[in-house]
Amino acid sequence: MQNRRIRWRKEWPQYRETLVLAIPVVLSQLGQVVVQLVDNAMVGYLGAGPLAAVSFGGAVFNIFLFWGTGITLGLTPLTGEQYIRRDYRIAARFFQNALVFYTGIGLLLFALLMGVDPFLDRMGQSSEVVELARPYYRYLAWSIIPFMIFGAFKQFLEGVGNTRTGMVVVLSANALNVLLNYIFIYGHWGAPAMGAAGAGLATCLSRVCMPLFMLGYFLWHRSARRYFRFFAWSAQAGRWVKQLWKVGYPIAMQMVLEMSAFALTSIMMGWLGSIALAAHQIVLSVGNFVFMGQVGIGAATTILISHHFGVGNYRGLRRAARVSYHLSLVASFLTMLCFILFREWLPQGFTSDQAVVAVAAQLFVMAGLYQLSDGLQVISLSILRGMQDVRVTMVYAFLSYIVINLPVGYLCAFTLGLGPRGLWIGFIVGLSTAAVLLHRRFRHQMRRVVLQRP
Repeated sequence: MQNRRIRWRKEWPQYRETLVLAIPVVLSQLGQVVVQLVDNAMVGYLGAGPLAAVSFGGAVFNIFLFWGTGITLGLTPLTGEQYIRRDYRIAARFFQNALVFYTGIGLLLFALLMGVDPFLDRMGQSSEVVELARPYYRYLAWSIIPFMIFGAFKQFLEGVGNTRTGMVVVLSANALNVLLNYIFIYGHWGAPAMGAAGAGLATCLSRVCMPLFMLGYFLWHRSARRYFRFFAWSAQAGRWVKQLWKVGYPIAMQMVLEMSAFALTSIMMGWLGSIALAAHQIVLSVGNFVFMGQVGIGAATTILISHHFGVGNYRGLRRAARVSYHLSLVASFLTMLCFILFREWLPQGFTSDQAVVAVAAQLFVMAGLYQLSDGLQVISLSILRGMQDVRVTMVYAFLSYIVINLPVGYLCAFTLGLGPRGLWIGFIVGLSTAAVLLHRRFRHQMRRVVLQRP
């Protein structure tokens, strides 16, 4: 008992440090989710057509957005490693090259999005929905350029252990987005009533402000401004970009593969009817909301692991990993209990259709069962990112989500006749597979470097 108390006292600062880094990330991610819900609600007042248009246009755009976001995440461990070594010049080199590289990626993604635009009417949607979705989608396409620039600022700051500034900027931009929605969707303060297109314009303008807010912070704050002094034309070199791509590309592909499993499962859920699809969307919405807690812990984990990894402090790395697993398991267990205990109450906040509520209640049980696996795979993935061991995670994602998750879900739902629950069994098996593979990889990496431990 005495030994446990001593160990707790030694590790409490680590728990506190992880939470201090994680909470701002959680708040900023929750802000993004809430604003998306507000966007849908504000457009929804105009009718089912505009709401369907926003949902459709956003779904296509988010594929490219997730990939771009994954690319920017590669900057955090690279910056963190140099920052903890106090090699601020090298950290600034990565930052400078990331600003240019991510701007180029943003331009490329914009070109790809505009290239997809002519094919929106070939994706199984009604002509009315496509006509309303196009202007909204085009505004979103423009917004990806400033979003990628913002990503360079945000991930650099997270690499040096500053998660609060990104939170403040995101929440400020989200508040601005709601205000601009009010102006452009409904036509207030002299602006034209643009409907769904107004929501796209509001999002675009708020995202333009995000890198501007960040630039203002860097120019105002002395400790951040110092990194600009290391910028130089000679520092813009392919070797820095190669490192950013080497770490960022596998992260981007891992995120897209995981998102694809959820997106394709939603399509298959539609084959089971509108009730099943409605229930599925309710559970996914709630699940995504609470999942932001795991995202925050994971982001903090990557930062701390990159710092320990950068100076070869493998004892500290192991301790930080253990603390993150503990926090994630607590969050997963509480979520699991809430989903199972309140499975019949939660869906009633979204619909009064008792048929949808009944199916959603079953799916909340399934969602509760995979929480522990989901938390484990998020933390293991975050640890590996901090150690810059990301290439294998792309392979694990393909095996877990494409090779296993989707076929198992289809088999259980349609071949074995389990219906909606069968598709969610696919999630349970896929996420559990990812959790086992990623945790084994972490243990393997720790054994590989254990002899280097001070």
